[in-house]
Amino acid sequence: MSVSTAASAQSVCAPLSVLGRDVTVPLVTGGEVTYAALDYAASAPALQRVWDDVAAYAPYYGSVHRGAGYLSQLSTDLFENARRTVAEFLDCRPDDQLVFTRSTTDSLNLLARALPADCQVFVFETEHHASLLPWQDARVTYLNAPRTPRQAVETLERALADRDPHGPALVCVTGASNVTGELWPVREMAAAAHAHGARIVLDAAQLAPHHPVSVQDLDVDWVAFSGHKLYAPFGSGVLAGRADWLQAAEPYLAGGGASRKVTRREDGGVAVEWHESAARHEAGSPNVIGAYSIASACKALTEAGFDTLVARERHLIETVRAGLAEVPEVRVLSLFGDDAPRVGVISFVVDGWNSSHFAAALSAEYGIGVRDGLFCAHPLVRTLLGSDPQTQGECGAPEAAPGEKSLNAIRVSFGAGTPDEHVERFVGAVRELVRDGAKWNYRTEDGRCVPAV
Repeated sequence: MSVSTAASAQSVCAPLSVLGRDVTVPLVTGGEVTYAALDYAASAPALQRVWDDVAAYAPYYGSVHRGAGYLSQLSTDLFENARRTVAEFLDCRPDDQLVFTRSTTDSLNLLARALPADCQVFVFETEHHASLLPWQDARVTYLNAPRTPRQAVETLERALADRDPHGPALVCVTGASNVTGELWPVREMAAAAHAHGARIVLDAAQLAPHHPVSVQDLDVDWVAFSGHKLYAPFGSGVLAGRADWLQAAEPYLAGGGASRKVTRREDGGVAVEWHESAARHEAGSPNVIGAYSIASACKALTEAGFDTLVARERHLIETVRAGLAEVPEVRVLSLFGDDAPRVGVISFVVDGWNSSHFAAALSAEYGIGVRDGLFCAHPLVRTLLGSDPQTQGECGAPEAAPGEKSLNAIRVSFGAGTPDEHVERFVGAVRELVRDGAKWNYRTEDGRCVPAV
């Protein structure tokens, strides 16, 4: 497989410049086309600003919290300044802690490890697996998918009212669905949780790249998100919020950096005093470039202004939804209905098409990258599709022959780096594929749909 780039002839028309905007890819029908990256919900392309900031810092890279040399001191300052920048981006409370992790998944698993004994967790089946699965060692109450925001709040209130009011409890909720893009009533759910003596953690993986997230305004106890969805690569994430449960828990990882003092005991063992700061859960050499890249992305989004970004993204959403509505064979998946506020994440199925084959055709024949599958949210997608919950399938594409009812869906997602031309090309490609059929035959290979040679 070869990779080539060429100066793009199309107008970028995007508020923020991203890497890869001029990458060209080959088409099975011949020739090349500028790649339309419309899979932001999986991983957003890195901002050019982030890449430039990291490149400028790279020659000065040094150990963090470990050295007396100039570069070590500079890197330590940069790492801790990044922590402050991200805390400001999230509007954290003065006494909140912000821990750098590997991802949203890592952040929520860290919080799961920090739960007090006998903590009860409440989570809707609509969550991404990152926020659905980490609570296996707790007492978990799984809630059915609501069909309106009001129903979500009412369902949560009923479940909390039935719990033991004297024990610790945690509610986990997404801010924006990675399947439908719909916004959840986070502020109202936080109020319900607190009214019943529970705490709440917000999975902001899909929300933070599209909307401002204020810990104080939403009144959530913790927030988690990933850098790679926030235009910042390098495998970093964030868990920010209340310090007490984190300080009381054993370190998520044991090792250097998390320990304040280590001594030998008289019985031959080792005694450890752990840090009470965020370092308690940041054992090992930290990912300073990852933390710095998140901070750089936070600055770029803040400077661009979320009012501007949200207004433009709303235009892109309307363009896609209006285009799909003109194709009778297309059914857009939704929990809360057409009028629900949402971010730039839209999932759909096409009557008469296997979703994996449709997505493969968009890529091979039009140079458009979307996602097909169950999106690591199996219960939600199966609820929306009305498919058998026993059907097997990974986060990618379950098996289904062309023409059979889809066991999975197609997802298109976009953001601040998406040119207008990319969503317009997508809408036109969907219309053409449904009308004329694919120009190529496709087959399944190692769980992926590829052009048949």
